[in-house]
Amino acid sequence: MPRGEHRSIPQFACADMLSRRSFLGTSGASCLFLAGCDVSSNGKPTLRIAITGKGEGDTRLLFKAAGISPVGYDLAYSEFQSGHLVVEALNGGSLDYGGMSEIPPIFAAASTIQSFRQIAVAHGDVNNQVVLVPKGSKAKSIADLKGKRVGYVRATTSQYFLIRMLEEVGLGWNDIKPVAMGVTDGAAAFSQGALDAWAIYGFPIQRAIATEDARILKTAYGILSGNYLVAAHVDTLADLDGEKRIADYLGLVQKAYGWAATHSDEWAAIIAADIGVPRDYVLDQFRRKSASYELRPVTDEAIASQQQVADLFFRQKLLPRAVDVRPLWDARFNAAIPERG
Repeated sequence: MPRGEHRSIPQFACADMLSRRSFLGTSGASCLFLAGCDVSSNGKPTLRIAITGKGEGDTRLLFKAAGISPVGYDLAYSEFQSGHLVVEALNGGSLDYGGMSEIPPIFAAASTIQSFRQIAVAHGDVNNQVVLVPKGSKAKSIADLKGKRVGYVRATTSQYFLIRMLEEVGLGWNDIKPVAMGVTDGAAAFSQGALDAWAIYGFPIQRAIATEDARILKTAYGILSGNYLVAAHVDTLADLDGEKRIADYLGLVQKAYGWAATHSDEWAAIIAADIGVPRDYVLDQFRRKSASYELRPVTDEAIASQQQVADLFFRQKLLPRAVDVRPLWDARFNAAIPERG
């Protein structure tokens, strides 16, 4: 795993046991083996949650702002910079619940390990996924990136929408100089002038605009579906109590999304403080939103959307084989997802 891209909070004393979870079956013996690792210091069961990025994507921050907390179990958070690292952690058995775009699970589907199931859709904004260019750039369209160094995050939406944007103007992947790097390394490279453009998502956009006079060349509106996937580990789903905690947590997330939608000014101020930019920059991003976040059930349309993405990656020879994404989905929580307030 790339250095600096995953930090767990807290560090579990039984981490060596957790690292072996993926090699265990879902039998009663495995549940007994793991019981000591899924209990917090106060004796409550623990749900291990992934946090991807800062600001709006940080449900830990959102829960605190909205005054939301679970009853009867605790939450243990781990921080990640991208969805493909969340998938790696799920496959490694160190998470119960995580979110990512449609893309990272596709690469898992093409491998031999898929220790998770996609249980819901978090539908939200796609205007916070963009191609940025630095101050002084003469680029006016994606076509102007031919022959240029363009950063992106491998196996994420940034790679997908960059491919699609290039196709729209008659360019291919080989017509640019793609540079795969994590979010932190990409931010540093962009700031230092090592990139001519950067396909990126989330809080780095507002930070680059606020502190470096970066400019949005194009957003992913009309390209991305707005579907961000919610996944859970198969062992957690196989355990009755774990399944109940997942169902309850989905309800809390939906409630938190409802709070954010009705408290945009307050939420913008909290995000701005978290990512270190003026509040007006976050409010501007909120005004440009294509949608506010809400949980949605598993549907045939959601499955078809991910399959379309998988087919494109295969056509681009970025997957070793064609994949069927349907086996990754589990609709058992559809009735448990409430309407957003």
